[in-house]
Amino acid sequence: QVHLVESGGGSVQAGESLVLTCGVSGSIYVHNSAGWYRQPPGNERELVATINSVGRTNYADSVKGRFTISRDNAENTVYLQMKNLKPEDTAVYYCTVGSFIGSTYYPSSRWGQGTQVTVSS
Repeated sequence: QVHLVESGGGSVQAGESLVLTCGVSGSIYVHNSAGWYRQPPGNERELVATINSVGRTNYADSVKGRFTISRDNAENTVYLQMKNLKPEDTAVYYCTVGSFIGSTYYPSSRWGQGTQVTVSS
């Protein structure tokens, strides 16, 4: 089974930056892609960014130009660099591993505990 551990969240002011880190271990060989989700308070979980096996990235419109997803395959680590944070970015952030079928990302059934990001104005 896959084990995911997110870290790097915190409380920041609007305009500041954070880098989230996700350590991945376990049976990851079947999963060639990764993605970050977030769940704002009182809202549903949403897909924020994905990266596929060849490094192609995709972002939700709300974070384009501000967030960058990357991966270090040697270290089994996925990152989410977040710049110019806004109060509406406040959420619990989760990383996932998964696969693409066509242009659709399908995360595995395993999720980490998430990391809280709070942005104040």
